[in-house]
Amino acid sequence: MTGNRASPAQDALDLAEKLRQALGTFVRAIRSQADTPTTSQSETLSLLDKNGPLSVAQLAGLRKVKHQSMRLVVRHLEENELVDKLLNPADGRSQLLVISAKGKDQLSQSREVRTAKIASRIEERLSDQERQTLQAAIAIIERLS
Repeated sequence: MTGNRASPAQDALDLAEKLRQALGTFVRAIRSQADTPTTSQSETLSLLDKNGPLSVAQLAGLRKVKHQSMRLVVRHLEENELVDKLLNPADGRSQLLVISAKGKDQLSQSREVRTAKIASRIEERLSDQERQTLQAAIAIIERLS
C-alpha cells in the first residue's frame, strides 16, 4: 500500500461487502413492505417454475441447503397447495414436486407486487440522473452475475 490508499484487492473486497449489504437490505425491505412469501418459498417456487418437476434432494442441491431444511419449505408449500406431487418416472418409489397453478399465480403476483413497490420508490426518490445511474449500475451488476 502507498499512503492511505488500500490495495486494489482490498478495494474490491470493501466494495463487494458494501454491495452485498446494500442488496441484502434492499431485497429484505422490498419483500417485507410488499408482504410477499419468504425468500426460501419464493426461490423454491421459482426453481420449480423454471426447471419443471424436481425432487426434494434436487431442490436442496440447487438452493444449497440441507435436505431437512428443504423438506420443511416443501411441507409449507404443500400445505398451502402451491406445489403438487408427481410420481418420478425414473424411480417409482420417489416423487417429484411441480409448481401448482395456485403456486404460479402466487409467484406471479409476488413478482408484480415487488416490482410495483420498486417502481414506486424509483418514482418517489430518484431524479432523472439517478435513474440513469441506476440503469448503468444494473448493467454492471448483470456483468457480475
